[in-house]
Amino acid sequence: MAVVILCFFAGIVLLCLGSEWMVRGAAGLALSFRIRPVIVGLTVVAFGTSAPELMVSLVAAVKGSSGVSLGNILGSNVANLGLVMGLSALIRPLSVEPSLLQREMPFMLAVTLLFWIICMDCRIGRFDGILLLSCLAAFLLMGFFTARGAATDILEGAERGLGIRLWRGFQVVAGTAGLVVGANWMVQSAIHIAKALGLSEVFIGLSIVAVGTSLPELATSVVAGIKGQADISIGNVVGSNIFNICLVIGMVGVFNPMDTDIRLHRFEFPALVVISAFLLLFSRTGRRLNRWEGLFFFLGFWAFVWVSYGLSRPAG
Repeated sequence: MAVVILCFFAGIVLLCLGSEWMVRGAAGLALSFRIRPVIVGLTVVAFGTSAPELMVSLVAAVKGSSGVSLGNILGSNVANLGLVMGLSALIRPLSVEPSLLQREMPFMLAVTLLFWIICMDCRIGRFDGILLLSCLAAFLLMGFFTARGAATDILEGAERGLGIRLWRGFQVVAGTAGLVVGANWMVQSAIHIAKALGLSEVFIGLSIVAVGTSLPELATSVVAGIKGQADISIGNVVGSNIFNICLVIGMVGVFNPMDTDIRLHRFEFPALVVISAFLLLFSRTGRRLNRWEGLFFFLGFWAFVWVSYGLSRPAG
């Protein structure tokens, strides 16, 4: 069991390092080829925040562990809102940009509702995947046209030497390899832990796997919050939740359709929708998240885990 736990945490480390290297390498390569920073931010960097969830969910789906795959996304999104956003606001109250209130937050709530509706027939199929990927394309286009009118691109400082490009390319390859290996270790270990403890794969996905894949968002948002960069702290969470649903579940639906557990509709899906709605509601009150609201989200996450644990235990 000790070896399994060690492999699980080693998988988390590989996922975090792999996503960091992949984003740094891909962003550096894109800028060196004169691709505009706004495009890099909307695609490469945004994709990087969901890379751990994507790899873990795809690997789990391919291995037939749909509980880990779906539980990971549900749990990661709740962890982003409760654990990540809650801790960030507890450390330092966060002001909310008007653009987040007008576009990104309503869009996040809408795709969260769509995610729940899609899963009501207890299956995520190829049409569902295509629909979610289309929503992601619409979100990226909306962000691109909005940013194009407001952003000033600075390309002069981009590194373009052959040696730099080769190094960036190596970072992309090494980062991707780390993601794949880390995801495999994490999923295999999670399945073993679930069996050893008599827990369902869904609960393992909702809890320890979800927290593990949300660590990059936690680090980014907390550090940004401490530095007073509230737009990055909140935007990171909102963008990650949108990508987790549209990209990760979309990719799983297209490449490996899977069944979903009907029991998740009792609590987990409604809880995700409610906590997403509370983020929008709290953000509209004074356009900021204060420490009390941060505490609400933080405690809400642990309440979510506790109730999910109770519901996942076998009767009797």
